[in-house]
Amino acid sequence: MSKKIFILLPDGVGLRNFAFTQFYNMGKEKGFDIVFWNNTIFDLRSVGINEIKISGSKLHPLTDVLKTAKIHLELNQFIRKTNDTIYDTYRFPFSNKSIKSKLKSFLIKLIIKLFDSEKGLNKIRNQIKRQERSTAYYKKSLQTLQRERPSFVFCTNQRPVIAIAPLLAAHDLGISTATFIFSWDNLPKATMVVETDYYFVWSNFMKKELLFYYPNIIENQIFITGTPQFEPHFDSSLLMKKESFFNKYNLDLNKKYICFSGDDITTSPYDETYLEDIAKAITLLNKKDFDLGVIFRRCPVDFSNRYDIVLKKYAEIIVPIDPLWKQNGETWNTVMPTTEDLSLQINIIANSEFVINIASSMVFDFVAFNKACMYINYNEKNKSLKDWNSKKVYNFVHFRSMPSKEAVIWLTNKDEIPSKIEKTLNNSETTIKKAEEWFKIINIENPEQASENIWNSILKILA
Repeated sequence: MSKKIFILLPDGVGLRNFAFTQFYNMGKEKGFDIVFWNNTIFDLRSVGINEIKISGSKLHPLTDVLKTAKIHLELNQFIRKTNDTIYDTYRFPFSNKSIKSKLKSFLIKLIIKLFDSEKGLNKIRNQIKRQERSTAYYKKSLQTLQRERPSFVFCTNQRPVIAIAPLLAAHDLGISTATFIFSWDNLPKATMVVETDYYFVWSNFMKKELLFYYPNIIENQIFITGTPQFEPHFDSSLLMKKESFFNKYNLDLNKKYICFSGDDITTSPYDETYLEDIAKAITLLNKKDFDLGVIFRRCPVDFSNRYDIVLKKYAEIIVPIDPLWKQNGETWNTVMPTTEDLSLQINIIANSEFVINIASSMVFDFVAFNKACMYINYNEKNKSLKDWNSKKVYNFVHFRSMPSKEAVIWLTNKDEIPSKIEKTLNNSETTIKKAEEWFKIINIENPEQASENIWNSILKILA
């Protein structure tokens, strides 16, 4: 009899890793009866995946307040443990836009003040569990699990508060649970919202982070698997012929294209100005007969019009190719990826010389194709936000995993952009080699094997 596995999908960010890669089919081939416990609006049946929709996923009224307080308390603990105030930069400002938001902010600050210790933090964690166990959502999750009787519940993302109740229900029924640490930068940010029996991480580096930041977790609870997000990069069947791709997106076969990968407005509030700086540099190089263009891939959760003026002004240089994500709401986590976008992203990488952006993990996507990355690391003159600085971004903890500054090409002022583009076009071997070393630190040696590693780890747990 095959073992039934519930893949808990609390929000859309797990779709790309676990619904649109080889993960599902590989699990079926290994004999698992797989059901996606789906809290998104995406119809997984449309891509041939068995699902049970979650409905009525309503939190206890105070859970979100306590979750926010917990994040601040954990960041306080990280600062005490490291004597490093970098963790303060991960805090989001409190809102005072309305009476309700003012009251919420006051309550969060009061909880932080009263429970600012390891003992107090544990009390908040336990209170969140008590509250969520009292909800109708928890009871409905119990009923689903009692009816379906899965052997294992695997959560695709450790961050969503909406995942707490179903994981608690599984725990209370004696069903083993695990969560996947979604991104390489998550752990220093205190984004561990759920608690499970096991934790699946990208690398040994991430395992050490998990043990450091969460000492209540022990080593045999952690499995190093890699992440499925890079697996499609090694699937040649997703690649189009160059001529077909260029024709589809009105690209010029006589040009070489550089990819400008856009960031969200929080990470890079002046991204459109940086795009213009790149376009100006390309204009100068083209006067020297370089024949270059720019493929602009905006951040999938950025539907703003902030690039429009630049795109119109440099229409002969910049070709925008928008991500094939679907907007289903006003917030970033309601924007859903699609299977078509996997192929699109890979073909953009394959047909670009290298990538330019601010602080993006696209460095790893491009190095998987043996291509370099440029990081923008200067501030635009006469433009400033009180709490934003391009250099501040690179001080974040996850950039400390970089083994060498040579892993990327640094653009430290706009005047040097033309010369560094020219140099990178001619020779980027050292940069690529150092980026490969970095990729092996934050991921596993064979990134194309992540799905298989996850399923083998589940087999080991259930043995």
